[in-house]
Amino acid sequence: MTDDAIIDVVDATKVFGAADQKVVALDRVSAKIRRNEFFTLLGPSGCGKTTLLRLIAGFELPDSGEIRLDGEEIGHLPPNKRPVNTVFQSYALFPHMTVRENIGFGLLMQGRPEKEIRDTVDRMLELVRMVAMADRKTDQISGGQQQRVALARALAPQPKVLLLDEPLSALDYKLRKEMQIELKRLQHETGITFVFVTHDQEEALTMSDRIAVMSNGKINQIGSPRDIYTHPVNRFVADFIGETNFIKARLENGVAQLAGGARLDIDTDHSDGDVTLAVRPEHVRIEAAGAKGSIPAKVNSSVYFGTDSHVYMSLEDETEVVARLGTDASGDAGPEDGAAVGISFAPGSIQVLED
Repeated sequence: MTDDAIIDVVDATKVFGAADQKVVALDRVSAKIRRNEFFTLLGPSGCGKTTLLRLIAGFELPDSGEIRLDGEEIGHLPPNKRPVNTVFQSYALFPHMTVRENIGFGLLMQGRPEKEIRDTVDRMLELVRMVAMADRKTDQISGGQQQRVALARALAPQPKVLLLDEPLSALDYKLRKEMQIELKRLQHETGITFVFVTHDQEEALTMSDRIAVMSNGKINQIGSPRDIYTHPVNRFVADFIGETNFIKARLENGVAQLAGGARLDIDTDHSDGDVTLAVRPEHVRIEAAGAKGSIPAKVNSSVYFGTDSHVYMSLEDETEVVARLGTDASGDAGPEDGAAVGISFAPGSIQVLED
């Protein structure tokens, strides 16, 4: 994957409504989306991710700022003049047409030669593994197969960018997991830039080369799934991506003092003062009560998930902490409810956030 940007969003602002009813959907958002990457816009409902996708597609126009594609400003171009295609949540397939006819419809509307349409549709059918279903009507195939047809139709004209607006939300859990793998495979095989919108953090972590985490019309952080997960820039990102323990502390000269009196040495260049420590549950270690260097805690409950168990505990100041423990061969789920334990954290696992 190259580092050059195929899409460059520069200070894009979009406001809906007027006067005291106005809603700022995007607030001076900037982002560079690289050529041939799987880029995900992730955030809760109403954060602005779909609005940003619609600006790139041309379904909405920015109130200010620019949208550039391959260096060309495209904010003034209508959707049909942009080299992008969109896959929606509803798929928008034609039920009276066959799978083959649906895939070739866009090419037909563009006036492409008949042989080119036939060859392209054959190639798309192979790509999405739908050759056997080519002559079926789309209301005679499953939801997952309909999703594949929608993808094939969008990919057939070979757009520079494919926009995907929560396309897996209507699928059941197992099928959604399968389609996550398929989407990543399709992006890799076609080399087309995918811009994917979702509120599902697992989808984002599974498929993306990079993720933009959004809230309140702004981008909080852009980075690889590993960077976003292990080095969140603020509490919102840490809380939205995966489970996180938040512990209040007072930082002074690299030592964090917890409300209950425990002290932790932390390797950080963060300035002294009130901070929040963020620790992922899988980095919490449970030890015997009173173990040297451990923090006193009480087990409230445990939840068994098969592959692991979540142990819910309280510190002396009532701060709740969760540990994720892998299940051993005996199926041991960890300490009993009500047990007094000590906890510690894996080296380098503590992130210091602004209070």
